[in-house]
Amino acid sequence: MASDKELSDFLKSVEKRAFKRALYAVRDEDAALDIVQDTMIRLSEKYADRPAAELPLLFQRILSNATMDWFRRQKVRNAVVRNFSDFEAAGGDGDFDILETLEALGGPLASESAQDSVSRAQILLAIEAAVAQLPGRQREAFLLRYWEELDVAETAAAMGCSEGSVKTHCSRAVHALSTALKTKGISP
Repeated sequence: MASDKELSDFLKSVEKRAFKRALYAVRDEDAALDIVQDTMIRLSEKYADRPAAELPLLFQRILSNATMDWFRRQKVRNAVVRNFSDFEAAGGDGDFDILETLEALGGPLASESAQDSVSRAQILLAIEAAVAQLPGRQREAFLLRYWEELDVAETAAAMGCSEGSVKTHCSRAVHALSTALKTKGISP
């Protein structure tokens, strides 16, 4: 059974990554925040009695389900009512904050030149934009495997699919990202 401190520490450790993942999926900051908060509440209410080692997979599964629920609700709402904001261009620049990233990393990045900082920020924005353009299942598999660092079996459990599907989605995502970034002149 996870203690209150373990649960709290776990939630603090995943909140930013979970928000980014939800934001990539729904492309709406307010909705992403709601999804992550609902996920955290569900985990604490229904699964606080589970061992701390089980929390990451449970959290990822609840987050995936909450995101799918959001899409289902949106589909019903959009069938009945259209908002004027739905017709606006989707040219937002996301939630990336280079200063927050530099503070977290510290060290050698703090002393890099302004040109290197701007270049790094532009590359990170291009990567985020490319990830955001991936199809939903590919993006989910990619983020769980390479951002959340889950293994194939854990990712399959979180996504509710087979391990082979996870491998296929990840492979396609990596190839699509590689192609998209190469066209923008970004290579490893």
